[in-house]
Amino acid sequence: MSGAAAQPVRVTGLGFVTPIGHTVEAFDDALFHGRSAVRAQALGIAGLDAAELAVAACDAFQADTVRSSSRLPLDRGTAMALAAARDAVEQAGLQAGQVDPVRLGIFWGSGLAGAAAFDDGCRALYAERRRMRPTTVLTVMPNAAVAELALQFGAQGAAIAYACACASSAVAIGEAMRAIRGGWIDVAIAGGHDAMLTPGVMASWHAMRVTAPPPPGAPERACRPFAADRAGFALGEGAAALVLESPVHARARGAGDATPFVLAGYATQCDATHITQPDAAGQVRTMRAALRDAGLDAAQIGHVNAHGTATGAGDAAEAASLAAVFGRGVPVSATKAIHGHALGGGGAIELVAALRALARGLVPPTAHLAQPDAAFDLDFVRGSAREAPALRHVLSNSFAFGGTNAVLVASRADER
Repeated sequence: MSGAAAQPVRVTGLGFVTPIGHTVEAFDDALFHGRSAVRAQALGIAGLDAAELAVAACDAFQADTVRSSSRLPLDRGTAMALAAARDAVEQAGLQAGQVDPVRLGIFWGSGLAGAAAFDDGCRALYAERRRMRPTTVLTVMPNAAVAELALQFGAQGAAIAYACACASSAVAIGEAMRAIRGGWIDVAIAGGHDAMLTPGVMASWHAMRVTAPPPPGAPERACRPFAADRAGFALGEGAAALVLESPVHARARGAGDATPFVLAGYATQCDATHITQPDAAGQVRTMRAALRDAGLDAAQIGHVNAHGTATGAGDAAEAASLAAVFGRGVPVSATKAIHGHALGGGGAIELVAALRALARGLVPPTAHLAQPDAAFDLDFVRGSAREAPALRHVLSNSFAFGGTNAVLVASRADER
């Protein structure tokens, strides 16, 4: 690979709230066994035909138990963001006084921040003729989670919200890495969330005809990425957070040798061809740019966590772009089959899945992939997880409406 790789950034903490688990043990159990959290949920709105959607919800998560430094009521998604970030900081062992506040940044992505609070407010105003809460703007603004995270952790460096549809959290993580590499900050709390399982948002996605109908008797099989009979995605929700540090800062506080992962490469580019139809050529450019940034050849990537939405056009474009970059030389998984499409939070959750593959030397299966589309000539991991003791580098794709593509490359720390 020509060109010098930029310095990798340490991943010193992970935290997440997902439909398949809030702990590493639960997450791994579902991830590597292909155990789906997708279920059927009725969509009943007066004036609309009744419908049933496939969703993946964080049923065990209780947003009303999460308290914020601002003392404002929290949107469900913002509560998830706080819970995930607190867990990541705790895992990182990052204590007050270990980082200069002006060298600590927040980089966070969401496709539709404040969705639940906005839906509730509209219902109160239009259906129930009640006054809006005076805190409504503060709970639905795109940077609500960023503001709460900055208050929680005393971050006085850059605090930026990214809204790039399904690439939002991947972009946030990549831009945090660039900020650390550039020397602007030493530590970042980066990731993203979305919690859109509200009547208005669900009806909007259903109207686009990209969501999968729950199969009778087996709703957990609704999302079938890359399958010949794929029918769309299951709407999900969740959040994931990473603590990223410069190697110098991590070593100085005694965390440098204990962290198993580094973020090694990132690229984001735009198709600039169509607002909903993905472009394989744009995806190819972005993956190759991320590999150059990591200083790696395609042959060195041992696993790809595909965007894999199980839509007709989306999977076809990604299969073509993966074949162009990797041929059949890399095992491919698409984990949305089990945790649903968390939209703006998806890139962060799927990067966590790729990091868990690195940690375990085990590649997760793509659930429900009984018969891949005959047009796709890729090495799909199916049925059961695949042992990969030599796994050293992984790549995670996030491709969004609007044409924004974001690709992250992570490696084992001992390889960098």
